[in-house]
Amino acid sequence: MSDLQLNILKVLGEKGSIPDSTVEFPNEESQQIQAALNSLLARAMITYKTQETEIYSLTDEGKDIVANGSHEYRLLNKVIESLEGLKVSDVDSVMGKNGKVAQGRAFKNGWIGKDGDKLVTKLENASSVDDTTSVQLKEIVSNGSLSNKKDLAELKKRKLIIPTKHFKFSIEQGPEFALEIKQFETDITTEMIQSGSWKSANFKPYNFNSEGDLPNSGALHPLNKVREEFRQIFFSLGFSEMPSNQYVESGFWNFDTLFVPQQHPARDLQDTFYLKDPKVALPPSDKEFLENIKNVHQDGAFGSIGYRYPWHLDESLRTVLRTHTTAISSRMLKDLAKDPKPTRLFSIDRVFRNEAVDATHLAEFHQVEGVFADYNLTLGDLIGFMQQFFEKMGVTNLRFKPTYNPYTEPSMEIFSWHEGLGKWVEIGNSGMFRPEMLEPMGLPKDLRVLGWGLSLERPTMIKYGVSNIRELLGHKVNLDFIENNPAARLDDDIL
Repeated sequence: MSDLQLNILKVLGEKGSIPDSTVEFPNEESQQIQAALNSLLARAMITYKTQETEIYSLTDEGKDIVANGSHEYRLLNKVIESLEGLKVSDVDSVMGKNGKVAQGRAFKNGWIGKDGDKLVTKLENASSVDDTTSVQLKEIVSNGSLSNKKDLAELKKRKLIIPTKHFKFSIEQGPEFALEIKQFETDITTEMIQSGSWKSANFKPYNFNSEGDLPNSGALHPLNKVREEFRQIFFSLGFSEMPSNQYVESGFWNFDTLFVPQQHPARDLQDTFYLKDPKVALPPSDKEFLENIKNVHQDGAFGSIGYRYPWHLDESLRTVLRTHTTAISSRMLKDLAKDPKPTRLFSIDRVFRNEAVDATHLAEFHQVEGVFADYNLTLGDLIGFMQQFFEKMGVTNLRFKPTYNPYTEPSMEIFSWHEGLGKWVEIGNSGMFRPEMLEPMGLPKDLRVLGWGLSLERPTMIKYGVSNIRELLGHKVNLDFIENNPAARLDDDIL
């Protein structure tokens, strides 16, 4: 209980209401008054309303103008005192650092003009000039503001005044009003039960609207939130998730089974991370499959002329950090050859490429990939399924552009109209896996496989307003950003 609370109750008891707290309690800070009012309000002893206003006070420069006149008015007096006119070059020495301001405003007011290299007065009767700036500042000292908002804005622009928030309160008696503040019990004690005093005790009511302390807990990373949304979309379309926890692959699964030639730029050191230990992987146990891959690259097979270059097993067995999750799809399709049937598979996991790190690129990122296998599929099926897949995200306005991928033919880049950017943006890549990839695995000719992929980082950055990917992953990530962001919902602003 504070003296201020008791004073408020006393005045309310005498007068019935307090229209303006600043009149009754002129020496009290508004924050202290509000704290006392909130305490009384919680006990239903009073009710109150808040009125907020802006009160202006003078800066040091403003106080100097009130005491000595405005810079322009003082310059006018200096020009009048110089019978032959004040030289322009002497203004700074006469007015100091405020010379330019004084000269500019005196010119604007029409008080002075130039005559050669001198400043002369343009007024017939200089004594009749009012120092408006000084008058306005004096009014602010008296009233805290000006009625003319344009003049007020000009003084703020000149940094002669600074605003401060000012609160006053109108206070009324509440349903539990009293001149004394009752003390409420917060807990029932053993002594209260034994004595029976709890029956007549006044207990502090529970505030069910107050928020409790947040429990210490972990938080999902925004990437994991968006990843889960993608997973639910795949599951709703009947897909199964592929095992994707194998980061190290051989060049055989990462490149050769995907009909990527051994001279392809993607296999260069500047694009791919190769391991030193272990440096090579074991060859595949299926020797016939290994021979099929060699033939389709080197000599051509299954109706293809191949690349016609000497294929080397040593290059194929070099270990790499996988550059795409399509290496997983290749393994799964090879297993599908044992029992060919319509299949829908997806994976979402990280891949690694030897990229220069900048605001939009990292050396590791996440790839979202879907694979759809069925008999006698066509390019129209691929386009139709892409529209169905992206419609689940709220993206319906799509365009497709032919492109080249080593392991899909035909291949298409997928574009969507971005309302915010006002242009078409690429949102993914897709295609039908080539026979040179599928038939060496033992899959039947009429079993076609559609594939498509997109990154996980790009939609996450758009969804959470992140412009620099290094703020999403790595040591620069703000932990508050991870903890406080809501769950993702994929809609038409995601891509």
